[in-house]
Amino acid sequence: MLDYAALNALAAVVREGSFERAARALHVTPSAVSQRIKQLEERTGGALLVRGQPCVATEAGLQLCRHVERVGMLEHELRDAMPVLGMGSGEAGDERLTVRVAVNADSLATWFIAAAAAFTAQARTVLLDLTVDDQDHTAERLRSGAVLAAVTALAKPVAGCNSEALGTVHYVAAASPAFVRDHFARGVGARTLANAPSLVFDRKDRLQARWVRRICHRNVETPRHWVPSPTAFVEAACAGMGWGMHPASMVAGAIREGRLVELVPGSTLPVPLYWQQARAAPRLLEKLGAAVRAAASQGPHALA
Repeated sequence: MLDYAALNALAAVVREGSFERAARALHVTPSAVSQRIKQLEERTGGALLVRGQPCVATEAGLQLCRHVERVGMLEHELRDAMPVLGMGSGEAGDERLTVRVAVNADSLATWFIAAAAAFTAQARTVLLDLTVDDQDHTAERLRSGAVLAAVTALAKPVAGCNSEALGTVHYVAAASPAFVRDHFARGVGARTLANAPSLVFDRKDRLQARWVRRICHRNVETPRHWVPSPTAFVEAACAGMGWGMHPASMVAGAIREGRLVELVPGSTLPVPLYWQQARAAPRLLEKLGAAVRAAASQGPHALA
């Protein structure tokens, strides 16, 4: 039989990043956490953690973390169906289940928190661990087992997952009126775009490049400011730092008030989004999926 106290200790260290924080989360001593993991490594015959700041799982450690996470979800569903079973073994932390989800920054800044809040209001013993990544890359986290569900631009289901369309985000290329006057007085084309600073979220963000290709019918290298915050991204555009691709719903007010203008009116870039979730523990993840679908289709930031 597997030692689930040791497995929970391993998962806590990976989740929290250190033995000390894992010990606090489990309400045990750091030495107890260390001893449990040492015994688990002796039994498996190899390292399960790379000790550092933060501690990270080896491939074998990640496989065990995925197992204990799925067992935790199945036990959570069983306790829901049979309350007489109580709240687990009695060890502190057993009653709380953490579900890891990957979501793109723009969704997190607009509609996804409504989904998270609605889900956690129903599943009061479940905690969410939200990981931010580009919508073109969140599926990789599903493939690796780092998360159990994701908002992604990938329509094809990852192995072991279901995929469902959420809708489409329409991005607009926009900048401040002063920036447009200074950089695009002669129009928006390959030459002017090659000289006008753009705003890029991070090294994975390809939205600006994709829009430029659609407008110019070829790749154009643009100067870049890196601004890894959705709110600061809009503020930087309003302040005249550069032009960028913004979710239309997020900048509708700024455009209406004249703080931003579209570079090429009507030239939106549609980005379809999908919800993919592991087939494990379908009842629990389906509750989360229902909350995600509802939030994506309602409110001022609803997907088209």
